[in-house]
Amino acid sequence: MLTIHAAPLVLPVGAAAVAGGSGGGAVAVDGDRIAAIGPYEEVVAAHPAARVRRWPGLLTPGLRQDRARELLTRCYHPDPREADELGELPLSGEEFERLAATMDTARRSGSVRRGLQRMLRHGTTHVVGPFGADEPGLLTALSRSGLVQARARVQGGPAQVPEPSGGGPPDLDPFVAGGDLAATAHGPLAVGGRADLAVFDVADEAALRAGGARLCVATVLAGRLVHRAR
Repeated sequence: MLTIHAAPLVLPVGAAAVAGGSGGGAVAVDGDRIAAIGPYEEVVAAHPAARVRRWPGLLTPGLRQDRARELLTRCYHPDPREADELGELPLSGEEFERLAATMDTARRSGSVRRGLQRMLRHGTTHVVGPFGADEPGLLTALSRSGLVQARARVQGGPAQVPEPSGGGPPDLDPFVAGGDLAATAHGPLAVGGRADLAVFDVADEAALRAGGARLCVATVLAGRLVHRAR
Protein backbone atom coordinates (compact mmCIF):
# COMPACT_ATOMS: atom_id res chain seq x y z
CA MET A 1 0.00 0.00 0.00
CA LEU A 2 1.28 3.44 -0.88
CA THR A 3 2.00 5.70 2.11
CA ILE A 4 2.39 9.46 2.23
CA HIS A 5 4.69 10.94 4.89
CA ALA A 6 3.85 14.59 5.42
CA ALA A 7 5.56 17.29 7.49
CA PRO A 8 5.46 21.09 7.63
CA LEU A 9 8.87 21.18 5.92
CA VAL A 10 10.58 18.61 3.68
CA LEU A 11 14.30 19.02 2.96
CA PRO A 12 15.22 16.57 0.18
CA VAL A 13 18.89 17.72 0.08
CA GLY A 14 20.17 18.59 -3.39
CA ALA A 15 16.77 20.07 -4.30
CA ALA A 16 14.60 22.91 -3.09
CA ALA A 17 12.85 22.63 0.25
CA VAL A 18 9.14 21.82 0.10
CA ALA A 19 6.76 23.71 2.36
CA GLY A 20 3.74 24.18 0.12
CA GLY A 21 0.67 25.93 1.50
CA SER A 22 -0.90 25.03 4.83
CA GLY A 23 -0.22 21.32 4.35
CA GLY A 24 3.56 21.58 4.13
CA GLY A 25 5.49 19.01 2.13
CA ALA A 26 5.06 15.31 1.54
CA VAL A 27 6.89 12.21 0.33
CA ALA A 28 4.86 9.36 -1.18
CA VAL A 29 6.36 5.91 -0.66
CA ASP A 30 5.41 2.86 -2.72
CA GLY A 31 7.02 -0.28 -1.33
CA ASP A 32 10.66 0.60 -0.72
CA ARG A 33 10.75 3.43 -3.28
CA ILE A 34 9.87 7.11 -3.34
CA ALA A 35 6.94 7.69 -5.69
CA ALA A 36 6.58 11.47 -5.34
CA ILE A 37 7.92 14.51 -3.50
CA GLY A 38 6.07 17.81 -3.40
CA PRO A 39 3.51 20.01 -1.65
CA TYR A 40 1.15 18.00 0.51
CA GLU A 41 -1.99 18.96 -1.39
CA GLU A 42 -0.50 17.95 -4.74
CA VAL A 43 0.87 14.62 -3.53
CA VAL A 44 -2.39 13.65 -1.81
CA ALA A 45 -4.44 14.67 -4.87
CA ALA A 46 -2.25 12.46 -7.08
CA HIS A 47 -2.55 9.50 -4.67
CA PRO A 48 -6.02 9.74 -3.08
CA ALA A 49 -6.06 6.15 -1.83
CA ALA A 50 -2.72 6.38 -0.01
CA ARG A 51 -2.37 6.06 3.73
CA VAL A 52 -1.25 9.38 5.21
CA ARG A 53 1.14 9.76 8.13
CA ARG A 54 1.48 13.33 9.35
CA TRP A 55 4.56 14.25 11.35
CA PRO A 56 5.61 17.39 13.20
CA GLY A 57 8.61 19.41 12.17
CA LEU A 58 11.08 18.47 9.47
CA LEU A 59 11.35 15.49 7.11
CA THR A 60 14.80 14.71 5.67
CA PRO A 61 16.77 11.86 4.16
CA GLY A 62 17.95 9.29 6.69
CA LEU A 63 21.30 10.08 8.27
CA ARG A 64 24.70 8.39 7.85
CA GLN A 65 26.64 7.30 10.94
CA ASP A 66 30.34 7.57 10.09
CA ARG A 67 31.47 6.09 13.43
CA ALA A 68 29.23 3.05 13.40
CA ARG A 69 32.05 0.54 13.71
CA GLU A 70 33.39 2.25 16.83
CA LEU A 71 29.91 2.53 18.30
CA LEU A 72 29.25 -1.16 17.78
CA THR A 73 32.63 -2.72 18.57
CA ARG A 74 34.35 -0.24 20.92
CA CYS A 75 31.35 0.91 22.96
CA TYR A 76 28.95 -0.80 25.32
CA HIS A 77 25.27 0.11 25.07
CA PRO A 78 23.73 -0.53 28.49
CA ASP A 79 20.57 -2.57 28.85
CA PRO A 80 17.76 -0.45 30.37
CA ARG A 81 17.94 -2.75 33.39
CA GLU A 82 21.54 -1.57 33.90
CA ALA A 83 20.67 2.14 33.80
CA ASP A 84 20.98 2.69 37.55
CA GLU A 85 24.52 1.28 37.50
CA LEU A 86 25.82 2.22 34.05
CA GLY A 87 23.58 5.03 32.84
CA GLU A 88 21.95 5.16 29.41
CA LEU A 89 24.72 6.49 27.16
CA PRO A 90 27.30 4.40 25.25
CA LEU A 91 30.35 3.58 27.36
CA SER A 92 33.71 3.85 25.63
CA GLY A 93 37.40 4.09 26.48
CA GLU A 94 38.43 2.75 29.89
CA GLU A 95 34.84 2.07 30.91
CA PHE A 96 34.32 -0.13 27.86
CA GLU A 97 37.64 -1.93 28.39
CA ARG A 98 36.71 -2.69 31.99
CA LEU A 99 33.41 -4.24 30.93
CA ALA A 100 34.88 -5.99 27.88
CA ALA A 101 37.33 -7.92 30.05
CA THR A 102 34.47 -9.98 31.50
CA MET A 103 31.88 -9.68 28.74
CA ASP A 104 30.61 -12.93 27.22
CA THR A 105 29.28 -13.36 23.67
CA ALA A 106 25.64 -12.94 24.69
CA ARG A 107 26.31 -9.64 26.42
CA ARG A 108 28.35 -8.33 23.47
CA SER A 109 25.58 -9.32 21.07
CA GLY A 110 22.98 -7.58 23.21
CA SER A 111 25.06 -4.40 23.19
CA VAL A 112 25.35 -4.50 19.40
CA ARG A 113 21.60 -4.97 18.95
CA ARG A 114 20.84 -2.09 21.29
CA GLY A 115 23.40 0.09 19.51
CA LEU A 116 21.71 -0.55 16.18
CA GLN A 117 18.27 0.16 17.63
CA ARG A 118 19.50 3.42 19.13
CA MET A 119 20.98 4.49 15.81
CA LEU A 120 17.53 4.06 14.27
CA ARG A 121 16.12 6.26 17.04
CA HIS A 122 18.55 8.98 15.93
CA GLY A 123 17.33 8.95 12.31
CA THR A 124 20.24 6.84 11.07
CA THR A 125 19.62 4.65 8.01
CA HIS A 126 23.19 4.16 6.73
CA VAL A 127 26.28 3.04 8.66
CA VAL A 128 29.95 3.18 7.74
CA GLY A 129 32.20 0.19 8.46
CA PRO A 130 34.19 -1.66 7.55
CA PHE A 131 32.44 -4.63 9.13
CA GLY A 132 34.67 -7.66 8.69
CA ALA A 133 33.80 -11.26 7.95
CA ASP A 134 35.57 -12.11 11.22
CA GLU A 135 32.62 -10.56 13.09
CA PRO A 136 29.71 -12.84 12.11
CA GLY A 137 27.57 -11.78 15.06
CA LEU A 138 27.89 -8.13 14.14
CA LEU A 139 27.16 -8.82 10.48
CA THR A 140 24.08 -10.85 11.38
CA ALA A 141 22.72 -8.13 13.67
CA LEU A 142 23.41 -5.47 11.05
CA SER A 143 21.62 -7.50 8.37
CA ARG A 144 18.59 -8.03 10.59
CA SER A 145 18.40 -4.34 11.48
CA GLY A 146 18.01 -3.36 7.82
CA LEU A 147 20.55 -0.56 8.15
CA VAL A 148 22.53 0.00 4.96
CA GLN A 149 26.30 -0.40 4.90
CA ALA A 150 27.72 2.75 3.34
CA ARG A 151 31.14 3.97 2.28
CA ALA A 152 32.80 6.81 4.12
CA ARG A 153 32.74 10.20 2.48
CA VAL A 154 35.68 10.98 0.24
CA GLN A 155 37.80 13.54 2.03
CA GLY A 156 37.85 16.83 0.20
CA GLY A 157 34.48 16.17 -1.45
CA PRO A 158 31.65 18.68 -1.44
CA ALA A 159 30.05 17.14 1.66
CA GLN A 160 33.20 16.67 3.72
CA VAL A 161 32.87 16.10 7.47
CA PRO A 162 35.59 15.95 10.13
CA GLU A 163 37.69 12.78 10.24
CA PRO A 164 35.66 10.31 12.37
CA SER A 165 38.56 9.33 14.63
CA GLY A 166 39.41 12.89 15.58
CA GLY A 167 36.40 13.99 17.59
CA GLY A 168 36.63 12.18 20.90
CA PRO A 169 34.28 9.35 21.90
CA PRO A 170 31.79 8.35 19.22
CA ASP A 171 28.25 9.66 19.60
CA LEU A 172 24.95 8.22 18.41
CA ASP A 173 24.08 11.67 17.06
CA PRO A 174 25.70 12.00 13.59
CA PHE A 175 25.52 15.81 13.84
CA VAL A 176 28.09 15.79 16.65
CA ALA A 177 30.74 15.47 13.91
CA GLY A 178 29.92 19.04 12.94
CA GLY A 179 28.49 18.58 9.46
CA ASP A 180 25.36 20.19 8.07
CA LEU A 181 22.43 18.16 6.75
CA ALA A 182 23.98 17.72 3.30
CA ALA A 183 27.12 16.32 4.91
CA THR A 184 25.25 14.09 7.34
CA ALA A 185 22.37 12.71 5.25
CA HIS A 186 22.93 9.42 3.43
CA GLY A 187 22.15 11.22 0.17
CA PRO A 188 19.33 13.21 -1.44
CA LEU A 189 15.71 12.11 -1.65
CA ALA A 190 14.65 11.52 -5.24
CA VAL A 191 11.67 9.98 -7.01
CA GLY A 192 12.56 6.38 -7.76
CA GLY A 193 15.18 6.26 -5.02
CA ARG A 194 15.06 4.12 -1.91
CA ALA A 195 12.72 5.43 0.77
CA ASP A 196 15.11 6.05 3.68
CA LEU A 197 13.68 8.97 5.64
CA ALA A 198 13.97 10.65 9.03
CA VAL A 199 11.62 13.07 10.77
CA PHE A 200 12.67 15.51 13.49
CA ASP A 201 10.50 17.64 15.75
CA VAL A 202 12.20 20.92 14.87
CA ALA A 203 11.23 23.91 12.75
CA ASP A 204 14.19 24.05 10.35
CA GLU A 205 17.72 22.81 9.66
CA ALA A 206 19.34 25.29 12.04
CA ALA A 207 17.20 23.98 14.88
CA LEU A 208 18.03 20.42 13.87
CA ARG A 209 21.77 21.03 14.05
CA ALA A 210 21.37 22.84 17.38
CA GLY A 211 19.11 20.22 18.96
CA GLY A 212 20.64 17.16 17.33
CA ALA A 213 19.33 13.87 16.03
CA ARG A 214 17.97 12.93 19.47
CA LEU A 215 14.90 14.91 18.37
CA CYS A 216 14.04 12.22 15.83
CA VAL A 217 10.37 11.22 15.97
CA ALA A 218 10.33 8.71 13.09
CA THR A 219 12.71 6.71 10.93
CA VAL A 220 11.66 5.03 7.69
CA LEU A 221 13.98 2.36 6.31
CA ALA A 222 13.30 1.07 2.78
CA GLY A 223 9.71 2.21 3.17
CA ARG A 224 9.21 0.58 6.59
CA LEU A 225 8.50 2.61 9.69
CA VAL A 226 11.20 1.24 12.01
CA HIS A 227 11.13 3.91 14.69
CA ARG A 228 8.34 6.05 16.01
CA ALA A 229 8.70 8.14 19.14
CA ARG A 230 5.89 7.72 21.62
